[in-house]
Amino acid sequence: MSFVIAGLGLGLSLIVAIGAQNAYLLRQGLRREHVTPVVIVCAASDVVLYVVGAAGFGTIATRVPWLIDVVRWAGAAFLIAYGALAARRALRSDGSALRPATEEATGSAGAAGSVTVARATSTRTVVIAALALTWLNPHVYLDTVFLAGSVAAAQGEGRWAFVLGASMASIGWFTALGYGARVLGRWLSTPRAWRVLDAVIAAVMVAIGISLIA
Repeated sequence: MSFVIAGLGLGLSLIVAIGAQNAYLLRQGLRREHVTPVVIVCAASDVVLYVVGAAGFGTIATRVPWLIDVVRWAGAAFLIAYGALAARRALRSDGSALRPATEEATGSAGAAGSVTVARATSTRTVVIAALALTWLNPHVYLDTVFLAGSVAAAQGEGRWAFVLGASMASIGWFTALGYGARVLGRWLSTPRAWRVLDAVIAAVMVAIGISLIA
């Protein structure tokens, strides 16, 4: 149990921060759009990477440093591109594409009685974006494979209990963030609030992308 608690603590300390995964999941949760697939992708990816790290892949990767460079540049390109798209959404005047996806069917009456319809994104597009934000982000590997993997390896026979705790942290956090984001919906009921949110997401994505290059 002590190994599980240690893994849980480390997992939470690594994951509870503003990052590409969290920002994307938060946005999907607020839109109430394909939340379950994104939660599954993020949580399952973390579990796989924790297992790989504990199994010793971190040692192998340190001997092939060019793998990190490939992931770093690919991740930087994707994050900056996604940040640019988020900035573009933030600059839209009506904010219609940022409304919760549940409004797609019912519509929302404006001040003049008009109806604004949200455009839903396909499940495939959302899942691909979540996979890219996870697997093309070198920070994910540094946290899960290298850092958590090395700590797990130091636990000896308790390393898999440690991995279990870290996996529980990821599953719990992503589930809470994805579905708990709906509580914030009433504070983000205006186009202006959604534009501010996308502006923050754009800044986070671009900043992480630039940091990878730097």
